[in-house]
Amino acid sequence: MTACFIWQYKLPKLEAAWEVQQDEPEVVQMCPRYPEPVPLEHPVPILKEALEEVDKFLKSKIQTPGLPAMSAIVTYNDTVLWTGNYGKKNGSEPSSPAPDEYTIYRLAEWGSCRSASLMGVLSSIGLPRGLRSTNLQWKGSTREAIQLLQDEVLVADPGTRCHYSNLAFSLLAHVLAEQTSEGDYQRWVSDNILDRIGMEDTGFDLSPPIVSQMAVGFYGSGQVAPLYDLGWYRPSGQMYSTAADMAKLAMALLGTFHRRILEADTLKTMLTPLFRCSSDYFANKTGTPWEVNEQLGYDIVRKDGDLDGYSATFSIVPKMRLSFIVLMSGIRPQGEDIVAQTYHLLIPAMEKAFRETEKRLNPAPNPTPYLGFYTYKNLTYYEISVGRGGVLEMQRFGANKKQILERYPPIRLHFLEERVLQVVFDKEFPCILQLGSASVSLEMQDRQLFNFYPLNPQGLSPGFDAPGLEIYNVQRIYHKPVSKEGRSN
Repeated sequence: MTACFIWQYKLPKLEAAWEVQQDEPEVVQMCPRYPEPVPLEHPVPILKEALEEVDKFLKSKIQTPGLPAMSAIVTYNDTVLWTGNYGKKNGSEPSSPAPDEYTIYRLAEWGSCRSASLMGVLSSIGLPRGLRSTNLQWKGSTREAIQLLQDEVLVADPGTRCHYSNLAFSLLAHVLAEQTSEGDYQRWVSDNILDRIGMEDTGFDLSPPIVSQMAVGFYGSGQVAPLYDLGWYRPSGQMYSTAADMAKLAMALLGTFHRRILEADTLKTMLTPLFRCSSDYFANKTGTPWEVNEQLGYDIVRKDGDLDGYSATFSIVPKMRLSFIVLMSGIRPQGEDIVAQTYHLLIPAMEKAFRETEKRLNPAPNPTPYLGFYTYKNLTYYEISVGRGGVLEMQRFGANKKQILERYPPIRLHFLEERVLQVVFDKEFPCILQLGSASVSLEMQDRQLFNFYPLNPQGLSPGFDAPGLEIYNVQRIYHKPVSKEGRSN
């Protein structure tokens, strides 16, 4: 088990492909494969369609008895993209209203994530036997817990296997919280996490006003589940929250919320998988304190919780700055992973939205040094000109190779600094460009740098290198190239 306290923390390279290759790809793939998140101007039709599918899918999972209420939310960057609320707050009352994003649910084991958010220095503990005889309502103290553990033998050496332990997080939270100025786990979490990011409807104590805002929990049989206190195990599952509050936490962990609780390096550490699990474990990898599953090429960082009458999943896709949270009163649907199904709909839509969004590129302050014609070994020719928005554009062509000229997508040149420009393809493009029996890898060219040579007395750069592609000595020519038939291309 790995964890870290914030308060302590604060103390195959691929082959270049500018020349035609003879390998025929088996599958047509659009690029970039993992497009970078970009600002989206809503509505985005492809994303709207995907969210409508998510809505229909989740709505179909409501059933009485079993799962009478559900609240879900999707965020991107610092924006709530969508909310979905289904069923009734009290499944046993026909006149009960539907839940909303402010309806309170118990989070069950998700409390361990607050324990990990409390952390910044990695620690590892094994799997002791001693407290296994206690249950989740044990009222003992941390001192008693430590005494019970003194003579224990670890079942597995730290760092050798994946295993979740409510005991481990509860013990770690209590022991380390005693070293803080607050001296109490719940108070520390409230002061340093919940209050700082405005999670007003999240806490630990199930007072009458809180209970009145809660969705009623049910067992699969339809019997109402009791609301009991977890005692010493509170750090592992006592917490309650709402979809709206959990969305704030997701944004904070993705580094996109307007209030910061963690430094960027801490967030990166927390969201990075630490250990690859064996095939018999329920997750591909584990982290601090996450379970991590790979889906469509992305790490889905998630935490699931199940307690009498309630189920919850908090999940984020760091590479996409995307989150999906679902809170349920009842048992989660059996036989399928509704979180994985949701991402199966969302991820392709987000990728397409990113690819189709026009990129914000910098024009060269003085384009003159770069304009004109260039050649690479007199085999391939390029023309750099000023395109829309003042951004430089490059067109590739070659003598008697109109096929390349017509099918090769426009290349835009993003100005980074003097004499350094970055290749950017407009919107979505094929990873491999098919040219008859030959192919060109556009994927390798995207985002590569052109390093232009120092200016000559005429104020022009005589050429450039593309070191990432192992292309050197692309030379300026002072006239438009002429085909073998003597005609300009």
